[in-house]
Amino acid sequence: MKRSRALALKISSVSIIAILILGYGLFQARNLILGPEISLTTPKNGENVTNPLIVVSGVATNITHISLNDRQIFVDNQGKFSEKLLVPPGYTIIKLAAQDKFGRTTQRLIELNYTAPLQVVTATSSATTSVDTLSGTSTATNTVNIIQ
Repeated sequence: MKRSRALALKISSVSIIAILILGYGLFQARNLILGPEISLTTPKNGENVTNPLIVVSGVATNITHISLNDRQIFVDNQGKFSEKLLVPPGYTIIKLAAQDKFGRTTQRLIELNYTAPLQVVTATSSATTSVDTLSGTSTATNTVNIIQ
């Protein structure tokens, strides 16, 4: 009876230790299992911007390579990145792509709408004409407003 009790205690102890080791191994391997990840801080997807110069920033984990619109960018020791990008007026899609050491990839697409502020440009021209036979002068002034 004592012998079977001691055997059950040994089996239980070994089982608990094996489960703990397996759990710890899975916890440490989570980065290998999950693959590359990109967490974007700015800009938000679908954002309307009024400045053509935007900052694309965030954190990338489990990566060996990361690119912004197919141009390689770099991360710091914590995986943070920050890149300035000039966007054209209208609708723009920005692509962030990352790859890990096993060749697995992930990508994030950010859609933006840049609305340029209205600019009013005023052009003024004037002309003076003299005609000797009429003994008079005439002046013409033209003003053109261009809204961009």
